[in-house]
Amino acid sequence: MAKQDPRSHRIVITGATDGIGLLLARSYAARGHRIMATGRRPEVDRTELYGKLPIYYICADQSDPARTARSLSEATDRFGWQKIDLAILNAGVGWKGAAEDENFASIDHQIDVNLAGTIAATHALAPALLAGKGRLALIGSSLAEGGVDFATYAATKGALSGLAKSLQEEWHDRAGVTMIHPGPTQTDMHAKAGMQLGAVRKFFMRADRAAAAIERAVRRGEDEREIGRFYAMRAKWQKPGEGQL
Repeated sequence: MAKQDPRSHRIVITGATDGIGLLLARSYAARGHRIMATGRRPEVDRTELYGKLPIYYICADQSDPARTARSLSEATDRFGWQKIDLAILNAGVGWKGAAEDENFASIDHQIDVNLAGTIAATHALAPALLAGKGRLALIGSSLAEGGVDFATYAATKGALSGLAKSLQEEWHDRAGVTMIHPGPTQTDMHAKAGMQLGAVRKFFMRADRAAAAIERAVRRGEDEREIGRFYAMRAKWQKPGEGQL
């Protein structure tokens, strides 16, 4: 493990084995922050994913929300993380197709992972977030207000906005809450959802730009932010100093 900076923060990132979550974990850890990364795989090659960065991996499959909550609670106790500075709840799944063609297994899976699993993770991490006056960042989608062929996915992401607004009121000055809605991004999620993108994919936002925009929204303490390819291209990214989120 890399030497810890005394100004480092404790950060939890879900869905951190690929895509935006993996990039966020690596970026924060490279600046000396301590990362608890989660994913659905029982085991991972930590060296292959994270190298020598200060990243701990735990299995927290959000398709089982109750088990996710237990795994996160047990891990924070095991690591002695009574206070958490930041939690980025990024894990999510999708399905593409006409609403009437989607089967109940797919509907249940998306509700469990995207919504119930995220709520369960929030509940599990809340005591440490509140104790540390930290920040919760929920990763939604630009489809949160609805999208053709993504009815259930859009519904779950829209529901996260309601969760964020509720917590912003409930937690008020005890902890921050940021709702972030990324636009189409160059990750594997589209293929997993059954999409064949072809040349259209080149117009999507790069995953590293999405990760940078998420970090920026968190650092600024924004309540809500929609990010997309053109937003990311216009934004002037400045690397945060050590000890910053």
